[in-house]
Amino acid sequence: MMNEELGMKNKSSESSDNIPEYGKTLKIISYLLEYPDEQWRQNFDEYREALNELDNQQTKTVLSELFDYIEKYGAKEYENLYVQSFDFSQNTNLYLTTHDRTDFGKQANEMHEYKTLFLENGFDLDHELPDYLPAILELAASVPKESAVKILQLAKSKIELLRDRFIEAKLAHAFLLDIVLKINDELHNTN
Repeated sequence: MMNEELGMKNKSSESSDNIPEYGKTLKIISYLLEYPDEQWRQNFDEYREALNELDNQQTKTVLSELFDYIEKYGAKEYENLYVQSFDFSQNTNLYLTTHDRTDFGKQANEMHEYKTLFLENGFDLDHELPDYLPAILELAASVPKESAVKILQLAKSKIELLRDRFIEAKLAHAFLLDIVLKINDELHNTN
C-alpha cells in the first residue's frame, strides 16, 4: 500500500508491520474510494489480501463484502458506477469542500486547512486536491495517532454529511464512512 498512488510524497516510509490497525484500515478504505483505473484494478488483490492483517472482525467482514460487491460488478461496470456516483454527482463527490458551495471564501479557507495538514505532516500532493477524501484518509493512516485524530476531527462533519448523502443515494460505500467515523471516535476518545 503506497502513498505514491495518490501522488503523496513523504520522506519516510513505514512497513505495514509498524502501521497500527486504524492506519491499515484507513489505507484500505482510501484505496476503495479511489478511481478504479487500470492501476487500481492491478492492486485489487493486494488490498483484498491486506484484510488479513486486520484484527477487527466486524471491519474485516464489511470491507470483504465491499470487495465482493465491487468484484461482482466487473471492471467496466464498476468504473461506470464510480463515475456516476462520485465524479458526476455534486452530492456524493469525494471533495469535501465542494458540498457547501454557497461561501467560496469558506471553501478556500477549508482547502487551505487541508493543505496545511499535509504540509505539517511532511506530505505534499502532486495529483490531487487536499480536500480529496481518499488522500485525507491516506494521510491520517500515515501519521502518528495524535495527528490522525486532528486530521479526522477536521474532516468529521464533512464525512458525516457525505455518509448521509451516500445513504440517500443507496451507495454501499456508506459502510466505509461508518468505519472511518468509528475509527475517528475511537481515536478521539483514547487521545
